[in-house]
Amino acid sequence: MSDRSDGGSGLTRRGALASLGALAVGSGAGWAHLRSDYDRTQADFDPALLPYDETYPDDDGITMFRQGLRRLGYYPDAVVAERVEIEWSMPVNGIGHTAAKSSPRPTPDGETVLIPSDTGMLHAVRPDGERLWSVETGASRGLGFHGTPLVVDGTAYIGGYDGSVYAYDVETGRRVWKTSNWRLDAAVAIGSSPAYWDGIIYVVAEYNFPWEPPSGKMWALDAATGQPLWKDGRLWGMPHPSTSIDPATERMLTGSNDGVCYAWEFPSLDPAWEFQTDGEIKGTIPTYEGHAFVGSWDGHFYCLDLRDGTEKWSFETGRVIMSNPGIDPDAGVVYMGSDDNRVYALDTETGEELWSTNVGGTVLGSLTVTSGTILVGSYDTHLYALDKTTGEVRWRVEGIGHVTSEAVPHGDRIFFAERGDISGYWDSDEPETLHERGRAYSLVRR
Repeated sequence: MSDRSDGGSGLTRRGALASLGALAVGSGAGWAHLRSDYDRTQADFDPALLPYDETYPDDDGITMFRQGLRRLGYYPDAVVAERVEIEWSMPVNGIGHTAAKSSPRPTPDGETVLIPSDTGMLHAVRPDGERLWSVETGASRGLGFHGTPLVVDGTAYIGGYDGSVYAYDVETGRRVWKTSNWRLDAAVAIGSSPAYWDGIIYVVAEYNFPWEPPSGKMWALDAATGQPLWKDGRLWGMPHPSTSIDPATERMLTGSNDGVCYAWEFPSLDPAWEFQTDGEIKGTIPTYEGHAFVGSWDGHFYCLDLRDGTEKWSFETGRVIMSNPGIDPDAGVVYMGSDDNRVYALDTETGEELWSTNVGGTVLGSLTVTSGTILVGSYDTHLYALDKTTGEVRWRVEGIGHVTSEAVPHGDRIFFAERGDISGYWDSDEPETLHERGRAYSLVRR
């Protein structure tokens, strides 16, 4: 193993625009080109040639958070064992920040698993746990990593809570490039996971200047060099969700702490529509059959038309919804979790509840859909496997801290990560104390 070193606001967009419209324009908000030769039209773009359930059907050199641009969290070939055990684990997370933790990401060839940590380290291991390399980044001086790496043809891309975007060679851990936060208009953080299309990386950055409300920008970066190509600064609040792209309807979208779901035409990147909820939007938004599925802190889960942003239906849990939903496109079912400690299965067409299951704690991370099982982490320190049809608990595995990453099935293994065991972070009367680091895990059949 080698070690290397690199040198939520609650604000609604309505309120911000009412008081600071002129200031927003003056500080650089709004969409703009950064490079005159960046062709946003992509004349050869043909969504009709793309099958529905796969983003890159002919390219096995790409992998990303939630298993593709539509962010479905769908692994149709994965079969979850009836009983599992921990094969290996390694300590990675030790920061008390409440955002969901990064997810381990196997590379497309299956030979390496990348594990980012909230301490700003990026680790590479073999699937059996053998350590290959670790690199310390500039994000170590902040809240580390909370996004999940994008891997394209042997290069891993990730944004950090130092506001910078990094590219690393997967085989060696060598840094290929770094786009500093100053090149991204002094971004303070990137909590989202990058999306990739045709040589371009799309990522959302956060801003918190003292002279204006918290805000965000969508960026397009050249994957080869990290050069910024385009930006849109219309976002308010500090956006956490990862960018979703739906080629079939030619839409790109994300959400933000201002409670707005933002949509762009794709690939032209012209603004398409906005949908305002009454609470922050923290979860990544999957797309399916021309619709977007959006959870909000207002306690509602929305189904929106991707063409124009109109609401088709909503489902109320009465508590904050922050998790990343998973969708089974073959069954037409969306699975989501809530602060009411429950996982719900809803009909994508009608929003009808098919079942719900109590998992003992807040569901803040990602729901993973496999051939017969839903994998979901809980604040009760367990990873759960639920029967996809009935919601029955098949098994659960206990860890140390809140399980808030995506559980990623890969071959005969399941990888996931958790928060550290930390007290005092949520209670100002008690000093913050790290009792034990949160770990990344590999589960195997028992």
